[in-house]
Amino acid sequence: MARGRGSAMVVATALLCMLLLQSEMAHAAVYTVGGAGGWTFNVAGWPKGKRFRAGDILVFNYSPSAHNVVAVSKAGYDGCSTPRGSKVYQTGKDRIKLVKGQNSFICSFTGHCQSGMKITVVAA
Repeated sequence: MARGRGSAMVVATALLCMLLLQSEMAHAAVYTVGGAGGWTFNVAGWPKGKRFRAGDILVFNYSPSAHNVVAVSKAGYDGCSTPRGSKVYQTGKDRIKLVKGQNSFICSFTGHCQSGMKITVVAA
């Protein structure tokens, strides 16, 4: 009989773990960068007032012939530069999962970042 209880406990623990993992994924929010206007100039203030969490998704909508999205470090963000090895997105419908801490993005087309086409968000 003890063997049956032990098996039931293992199954119950496994089910609880699966439930917790699913609830964590279910809480991820999806944000469209720039709102209805999409990823364009002067979006640097878009994150203000929003609370982001690791695992949330940012959706960047834009014309790929006119813009791109580059994940950069703080230095890349501050200097509007694309450090070697930076991830460049160019589909026009990019979905990027936030990691804990600072997440910064710029458009690397000439002059776009300098014209405010950049955002940084901090995910808890």
